[in-house]
Amino acid sequence: MKRGIVLSGGGIRGIAHIGVLKALDEMGLTFDCIAGTSAGAIVGALYAAGHKPDQIFEWVKNLSIFKTLRPAFAWTGLLTMNGLKEVLLKHIPDNDFSKLKIPLTVAATNIRSGQIHYFNSGELITAVTASCSIPAIFNPVQIDKNLFVDGGILENLPARAIRNQCDLLVGCHCNKMSADFDVTNIKLVIERSLLISINANVQVSKQLCDVWIDPPSMDRYSSMDLSKVQEIFDYGYRFALENFTAQQFQKKSAA
Repeated sequence: MKRGIVLSGGGIRGIAHIGVLKALDEMGLTFDCIAGTSAGAIVGALYAAGHKPDQIFEWVKNLSIFKTLRPAFAWTGLLTMNGLKEVLLKHIPDNDFSKLKIPLTVAATNIRSGQIHYFNSGELITAVTASCSIPAIFNPVQIDKNLFVDGGILENLPARAIRNQCDLLVGCHCNKMSADFDVTNIKLVIERSLLISINANVQVSKQLCDVWIDPPSMDRYSSMDLSKVQEIFDYGYRFALENFTAQQFQKKSAA
């Protein structure tokens, strides 16, 4: 049986994916294909390259995101993803999809055509950075003659990209919203609005998954809150261990 996993975007909340992968590793589970958007693309790329979840978390935990940012000097965005590209190259020097130990698909939005695009061949890290490029904040990433931004705009959980490649598909989502949102400042209102929009396209993708891992109340963590990385990792790890068993991943059954 071929097993796949798809990892959602979610900023810092995407660290929960690393905790979930650690729990699944401990259950003895392996995957034949991976897909990811934004933060899920970063985690997916490092995992597909053969790195263990504990090692991935150590790199993320000790990385200041602000050290990876570069000014864009352009009207199309304030910052570039060049710093993130440098970090990823350090840990994935074989910068090609074909060099990965597990096949990976990365979703990004073509800003010109307004369509989702799946990358699964050629240069890896440029595709990953494109998938993470939040519009207006980060400069769009040019690949060939096209410009790409964050895949979460259209497909924050790219299950469709690998559904036909596996018998059982695991969806790992890190943006579940609680109902007790309190309006306290404009930053929270903007972030909440983006979450609502993103979750709308996730509901379609969710239906394609056989096992659904969706830790509750993830919106209590800001997408840029670097002070919570250990807590988010631990939460994802504990949630997967306490709510799933290896047997649930051996047959098609909605979790």
